Amino acid sequence: MAASGCRNVKLSKGQKKLLRKQAKAQHVLLKQDGIATVSVPTKHLVVANGGLGNGVSREQLNEVLQKFGTVETLLMLPHKPHAFVTYSAIQEATEAYNALNGQNLNSGENTKLVTLYLNFVEDVVSEDVSHSSLPPGLLVVEDFISTEYEKRLLVFADGSPNTTVENAQRSLKHRRVKHYGYEFRYDNNNVDKDKPLPGGLPEIVDDILEQFIKKGYAKFKPDQLTINQYEPGQGIPPHIDTHSAFEDGIFCLSLGAETVMDFKHPNGLSVAVMLPRRSLLIMTGESRYLWSHGITPRKFDVVTASEMQKTGTITDDISNLTLNKRGARTSFTFRKVRTRLCDCAYPVVCDSQSTRECKDTPTLVPSSDVDASKLEHKYVHDVYDEIAGHFSSTRHTPWPKVSEFLKALPAGSFVADVGCGNGKYLGVNKNLFMVGCDHSKSLAHICRERNFEVFICDGLLMPMRSGVCDACISIAVVHHFSTEARRLTAIKEIVRLLRPGGKGLIYVWAMEQERDNIKSKYLMERKRTTKTQEKYTTMPIVNEDQDMNQVDLAHFNQLEDNCKDKMNEKDSAKLSVHTNRTYFESQDLLVPWHLKAGVKLDSVSSLPPRGTKDITVFHRYYHVFSAGELENLCHSIPNMRIIKSYYDQGNWCVIIEKY
Repeated sequence: MAASGCRNVKLSKGQKKLLRKQAKAQHVLLKQDGIATVSVPTKHLVVANGGLGNGVSREQLNEVLQKFGTVETLLMLPHKPHAFVTYSAIQEATEAYNALNGQNLNSGENTKLVTLYLNFVEDVVSEDVSHSSLPPGLLVVEDFISTEYEKRLLVFADGSPNTTVENAQRSLKHRRVKHYGYEFRYDNNNVDKDKPLPGGLPEIVDDILEQFIKKGYAKFKPDQLTINQYEPGQGIPPHIDTHSAFEDGIFCLSLGAETVMDFKHPNGLSVAVMLPRRSLLIMTGESRYLWSHGITPRKFDVVTASEMQKTGTITDDISNLTLNKRGARTSFTFRKVRTRLCDCAYPVVCDSQSTRECKDTPTLVPSSDVDASKLEHKYVHDVYDEIAGHFSSTRHTPWPKVSEFLKALPAGSFVADVGCGNGKYLGVNKNLFMVGCDHSKSLAHICRERNFEVFICDGLLMPMRSGVCDACISIAVVHHFSTEARRLTAIKEIVRLLRPGGKGLIYVWAMEQERDNIKSKYLMERKRTTKTQEKYTTMPIVNEDQDMNQVDLAHFNQLEDNCKDKMNEKDSAKLSVHTNRTYFESQDLLVPWHLKAGVKLDSVSSLPPRGTKDITVFHRYYHVFSAGELENLCHSIPNMRIIKSYYDQGNWCVIIEKY
């Protein structure tokens, strides 16, 4: 179909379908990436579905595009599903537009069907971005060992006994792991320094250890070895090796295949580093203590197309990127077990120093109503008052099914949003009379600035008449109450407010963050954030498996006795600090909220200033609900029934009706 021509030509059914697909591609490009297309032919085309993020390599796409003329530039952005091509002449671009639109790309090893949709753009603006520098203290030594030595190490890794405990094997479902010298304990993210494993480090690595010392890479001889075996597509989420467990200096030898490791500074700066086969990665100082490192689970890595670059950072030059298929990789990671407390220069991420500074961090699940009230006051109410502005800036899009519930209510209905937060649901349906309430004064103030009707109250004792509401919603609130009795009371209050026939919608965070083999959005490695948020907010450190000597920016599980809670509940269960964006290990936990110093926390639009280094960590209490738990609470309440219960992106949800 020609790019231009007579408007009176009758289009076939297939041509109409293609136009609809093109229009959809235009809409997605404009909405998600701000790319505006034009109807007049130019030399520049945007190729939807033809990007690195869609599994298309530079070689694959270039081979197809070159059939229609001289390709002056081919720009492929990291992890984006589209690409830009510039031909030497408009006629060449037009021929490609007419021939390739709606055509399937020969995807080679990519099993996904790729259909290309092309549109003209006025121009292509490409920034000349140079290579990012390596994190301070990071060194990659290429060809550290010979191919023969590599073969011996791989044979040893395949045949050596697995020394991990049965408990660890269950948690390491994404790769095979073996420990020597000392076993890393996944239940407390540390090593038992008084129980070395028999045999020490295997003799086969003696030459490697000697080279560490001889070449000056290490000040000490490592005494702990972890062997990780990754199948293609497997990885390890971002983490920082526990400060209190190991000395400065982490040494990782890559065998069998190359990979790309991602390093991230707490200020949001990310650096992708190529680790060639047989290379040695050395992390010391800032790169060891402050930067998180991880390997994204994927079958292909975005790498520099030029064969000149074998190691170092992956450039952001979008005119020189392609895909590299991963192979099976084995890593030998060497460490020295620490015998004293860590006194590094990065106390905000140091569990040793956080332990010494901690005075009153609670570690016990409350077993009385008094203790529960104290815990919620400190780890729910006070926290949300402190982070209200930043929290509100991340809560701007209503969840679709909550909006659907509100929009289905009859016009004129009186609706209460119990725990309304920043009021993002109060304006969803203009035909309703909605009032919000929240315990946080700061969040209520934000609602009032947006001209919403809101008042401050405790969700356990609402200052409203019984039976006054046609509907109520409670979204992500009940899970902040720290005992079952208080959670039940909160739901009873919602039921009390409803008139007979009134409906309520309740959402709580689910213990199960994966359902039907689909991970919740919470577990996704990277959130869809704006460029501003990506630059200025601190992304939490992630460890999907709880399996790799990690310490979250606020991971203070291993507190000294002087940091234990003063609740005097000796038999209570211990509250763990959750590692953000990982599977939940327990139902009662503290979830960190990370924020840089210097932020005006009560401002709706404030963002952390660039250049600040200090990070403030707040902890929010949660009780994550297991399957059926929310329904069981509701069934124990008289005069109500459950109309519908469902799972929605990591939350358990019920729609109830009072009778």
